[in-house]
Amino acid sequence: MSNPSARPDTAAPSVTNSFRTGLLAEIPHLRAFAASLCGSLTLADDLVQETLLKAWANAGSFMAGTNLRAWLFTILRNSYYTHHRRYGREIADTDGLHAAQVAVQANQEFHMDLLDFRRALLALPLEQREALIMVGAMGLSHEEAALICDVAAGTIKSRVSRGRARLAGLLGLASCDLPEMGETAPHRTSPLAAR
Repeated sequence: MSNPSARPDTAAPSVTNSFRTGLLAEIPHLRAFAASLCGSLTLADDLVQETLLKAWANAGSFMAGTNLRAWLFTILRNSYYTHHRRYGREIADTDGLHAAQVAVQANQEFHMDLLDFRRALLALPLEQREALIMVGAMGLSHEEAALICDVAAGTIKSRVSRGRARLAGLLGLASCDLPEMGETAPHRTSPLAAR
């Protein structure tokens, strides 16, 4: 911890010998108060040093004849709470266990999966692609899609079934592995992935 009297040339003009002596006399009390606040002697010493530096820099605002200890304790307490607010949410994670729990999975694979899916969808015959989009993506019933396409509902069901099977084959999945709408596709190696 630096001695506040070590550099009198940088002190404010209103710093007197009695102020300097008072600061030095309060160091043990400040250290005890800081240790009781933060529970760490290392942090307490840093807090006391910060308090002394702030007091030294603001010596002109101290009114002679008032309680120096109370003034210093107020500075120390405010510094502690500022430090606590600033760093209170930090968690010591020397071995990286906490960081591993909050890590986010990279999304590059999902982007590539989407590109593979688009290519595979475009490779389907138009009738199958149209039926899959209406029933799978737009959420229309088979009957509604049949009315739009002016075909029988069984034809739409057949197109959806054949489209799903072909899409699964293009994506390197068994047709039962093809996710329903809203699900995430399992990780796979697509034949279309050769880039």
